Amino acid sequence: MKTVAIVPAAGSGSRMNREVSKQYLSLAGKPVLVLTLEALEACPGVERLYVVVPSHDVASVRDGILPSWGLKKVAGVVPGGMERQDSVRAGIEAIDRDADIVIVHDGVRPLITAELVERCIRAAAEGGAATAGVPVKDTVKEVATGGQVLRTCDRNALWLTQTPQAFRRDILERAHREAYRDGFRGTDDTSLVERLGISVRMVPGDYRNIKITTPEDLVVAEALLVARREAGG
Repeated sequence: MKTVAIVPAAGSGSRMNREVSKQYLSLAGKPVLVLTLEALEACPGVERLYVVVPSHDVASVRDGILPSWGLKKVAGVVPGGMERQDSVRAGIEAIDRDADIVIVHDGVRPLITAELVERCIRAAAEGGAATAGVPVKDTVKEVATGGQVLRTCDRNALWLTQTPQAFRRDILERAHREAYRDGFRGTDDTSLVERLGISVRMVPGDYRNIKITTPEDLVVAEALLVARREAGG
């Protein structure tokens, strides 16, 4: 089955408090986005990558960053939209029409492993839709607007959702088409699929597969990368 990946990286990263957007910040000597793309390129099952960036960054990514780091599987650099959902939809419109499976993976999750990507691909091929995730470790409270605790949730049933998320192309296209038609906004792509009544498989992920959102995340990611390299990973 032909598998392609959409890598949304069009966010501004306002919580970083940096002039440079978070996807271009240096991590272990490389831009965060480059590390993410290199990890996806290392997956044998992924044939082509489509990276979605802010419209004003398309030329610099296409003509500067990608050639500089020798990225070979990137087939397109796509201008993104106002929100992540808009950017993923732009990526869907750019991908190969003969793709069977589409992976969506955040451009600021550089610690992904090829093994996890491959497991998500297999789960999507079998069931239509899958996401990586990890069980929550802490006690979770539901809290009212005023700060009052309403209840303690059963954490045994709660998972933190990550990417990669993988889908049969027709399912992902339909989910985004109907969400756009209905004006529905979801926090991830599986939420768009769920509203169609389609089951999503949860694939055990990796606690080290963190999303770079704050300055502290960069420090943690750097330490994790050093540990991985020292271990020969």
